[in-house]
Amino acid sequence: MKRKRNITKYIIVATMLGIAAGYACHSAIHDSGVTKEIAGYLSLLNEVFLRLVKMVIAPLVFATLTVGIAQMGDGNAVGRVGVRAFGWFSVASFTSLLTGLLVATILEPGGGQSIEFPKSDGDLALKTNALTLKEFVVHLVPRSIVEAMANNEVLQVVIFSIFLGTALAALGEAGRRLTRVIDDVAQVMLQVTSTVMWFAPIAVFASLAATVSTGGLDVLVGLARFIASFYLALALLWGLLALAGLLFLGRRVSVLIRLIRDPFFLSFATASSEAAYPKLLDALDRFGVNRKISSFVLPMGYSFNLDGSMMYCTFAVLFIAQVYGIDLSLGTQITMLLLLMVTSKGMAGVPRASLVVIAATLNQFNLPEAGLVLIMAVDVFLDMGRSATNAVGNSIATAVIAKWEGQLDDGDCLECIDEEVKSDVGMSRNTSLELRPKSSDKVPL
Repeated sequence: MKRKRNITKYIIVATMLGIAAGYACHSAIHDSGVTKEIAGYLSLLNEVFLRLVKMVIAPLVFATLTVGIAQMGDGNAVGRVGVRAFGWFSVASFTSLLTGLLVATILEPGGGQSIEFPKSDGDLALKTNALTLKEFVVHLVPRSIVEAMANNEVLQVVIFSIFLGTALAALGEAGRRLTRVIDDVAQVMLQVTSTVMWFAPIAVFASLAATVSTGGLDVLVGLARFIASFYLALALLWGLLALAGLLFLGRRVSVLIRLIRDPFFLSFATASSEAAYPKLLDALDRFGVNRKISSFVLPMGYSFNLDGSMMYCTFAVLFIAQVYGIDLSLGTQITMLLLLMVTSKGMAGVPRASLVVIAATLNQFNLPEAGLVLIMAVDVFLDMGRSATNAVGNSIATAVIAKWEGQLDDGDCLECIDEEVKSDVGMSRNTSLELRPKSSDKVPL
């Protein structure tokens, strides 16, 4: 059995070292210009890692999703999985938004704050018009698959892959030759990804060191109540997601939670759910989810099932209203929740998506957009929690839909998987290509 090195412990160590190094730099150097310059050089390492991740995400989504749909063979199966996925995403979205609304209402993190917010709205440089229905529909369809992959437009890559996978399935034997080639591309990209992931601890260290060195830990003190309340809301949402997994997956959900700890810590430390995508595929494969389901549902989840980001939208809007002493009636809050159910679906592909949605919502309800300015100062720390939550929500959603489709392996190896997760030993069944679907689940090409 091949022992697999566990990247989680390296990420945790890098997180602590990054915070310590950043705080030491902030304390020792009192010239803000110098600390910003040092932070700029440190940020290069994080930027390089995120570019490496984006380098593999588009071709990986394209290859795995195309092959997954082609292997389904039946167009009705594709439609059924899509409907079930969107049904789950809609319920999860409503639950996330409602959780943020209720927690912010009960805890009132913005009430009685002594912090001083800007008195007037300024230019926040947020493209809120990108959330209109027209912009969303136009953004949905790629002008060119080459352009979509070059710009890392995952949602557009998903659309093209659905068309291509359906066409390959319809061609039958003639389409299987190209499907085999694309499947080989997927395995190559997974191998490249496994190498890229080992740069993650370096990126985590650099990112946190750069952030803390410029702002220090003092930036967290003024908004400590806001940050603590938000993470309490996230913990509640994690519990709800785990409960949903328990209802549909049974006690086996605990195995899934342990399997996704690597992508959870990775997305948390890098504040990027994209960075966790390849390792989520790995975890779902090891959990027993058929690749043709995970390669279809997971990319859709990255576009339409951003649980952590959506919860933050209602939470942050109510926080800003509370700080300015603006009382929102129950009817207004319900209207806001329903509006966010629609506008949040256009978040995919929008830069600084959560802040854009919040800014648009503030404008819609005549709330001061200037309240976003101070939130931006700690947004990176909040984004860490949002990104990790997105990873948890999408992994549970994919596993549940696989269970509904009868594409979740319930074989004799469950205890083996559980024991291997505990001892940090990798799966031995796929030692050459760990992420390749089991032959018994895969439609012959």
